[in-house]
Amino acid sequence: MNSNKKVPTNTQTRDLCDFAAPTGNIYETVVILSKRANQLSMAEKKELTRKLEDFKDSRETMEEIYENREQIEISKYYERQPKSTLVSIAEFEEGEILYRQAGEKEN
Repeated sequence: MNSNKKVPTNTQTRDLCDFAAPTGNIYETVVILSKRANQLSMAEKKELTRKLEDFKDSRETMEEIYENREQIEISKYYERQPKSTLVSIAEFEEGEILYRQAGEKEN
């Protein structure tokens, strides 16, 4: 996720007409936002899994796993990040998401 831009960490009330304006249809906008949020969450999950993989050791006991401070700090960092839906909304509002209909040709 892009951490260099300001994305709110809580939900906000928004005007549906503002969301529907770029696509002409609120349902198309919701599909675009949900697909982008999925992309972001999958990328974040892969990154988190890769970082936590460094701590994986089959010889550790359950007590050792729960006491690993570095692993806990990494997990807490990702918990504090803005949700992928909020990031996708911010990207959409700033015109950073490219989308097209299935039948359209690229220019």
